[in-house]
Amino acid sequence: MTTTKFTDKVLSVQSGPLTALDLKILQVNLGYCCNMACKHCHVSGGPTRTEVMDAHTAEKVLRALSDNPFDTLDLTGGAPELNPSFRMLVTGARNAGKHVIARTNLTIFFEDGMGDFPEFYREQNVELIASLPYYLEDGVDRVRGSGAFKKSIEALRKLNSLGYGIESSGLSLGLVYNPQGVFLPPAQCSLEAEYRRELKTQFGISFTHLYTFANMPIGRFRDFLVRTGNLEKYAAKLSSSFNPLTLEGIMCRHLINVGWDGSLYDCDFNQIAGVTTAPDVPRHIDHFDYEALSRRRIAVDEHCYGCTAGQGSS
Repeated sequence: MTTTKFTDKVLSVQSGPLTALDLKILQVNLGYCCNMACKHCHVSGGPTRTEVMDAHTAEKVLRALSDNPFDTLDLTGGAPELNPSFRMLVTGARNAGKHVIARTNLTIFFEDGMGDFPEFYREQNVELIASLPYYLEDGVDRVRGSGAFKKSIEALRKLNSLGYGIESSGLSLGLVYNPQGVFLPPAQCSLEAEYRRELKTQFGISFTHLYTFANMPIGRFRDFLVRTGNLEKYAAKLSSSFNPLTLEGIMCRHLINVGWDGSLYDCDFNQIAGVTTAPDVPRHIDHFDYEALSRRRIAVDEHCYGCTAGQGSS
């Protein structure tokens, strides 16, 4: 496996390379098609993207999930709801007794044929992780496009009315913060308190958790860094902020990622960077081997500093 500076950094703080600790989550990218084209999107998703997982591959995903001791199916995109197999995967996973996470952009509910998704999510008891880069309109619209904030607020109110984000309801609603520039996210606990105060005071909105993610220097955000001459500066910021305490919980050590074409990766970021699983383990859903993948060596590259900088992004 290719040695990287990140590999050397890991070996400087522990005796061996990163390896999987367990395999609890099957994370599936259903395609890069999206109703939005956010500036920080690591997959460069948008309405013109044609990469979409077909029904045959989705059936293989569901089989791998059902036949192995996964706890959770984690569905992402693009906007995962745009994939025709999305509902089949959700209901199939729930029928198999698996927990389901859907990563939603909230504005998808306002597209044709998508308006009943909040009720569908409630019926299937799906955990939602929703993108809301900030709690102020200008900040969100600058990253996601004009009108995105108002739609997001309306969607969150709808979800609250169904019980999502309400204490004791059992319906989990997580929000995701992304920095709006070339800097790392602030402390998650303090920012969560700000989100709770502002969203409750201004809009009467409640949520379960806030997740703070550093922007990855890949996809559309990398294009921005290159265009503004900030790529080297941002990469240096990530590497200098390396926190060895994040290595235990880093997401790649607990999941396997399936790309829209069935290829296997250690995480969604590796998928976009084209960094497949190690050569001694399966690299496609056709050859899925739970035992081999659950003890695999993790393939890394320089963007991995994004998950280990500061408080980490997992």
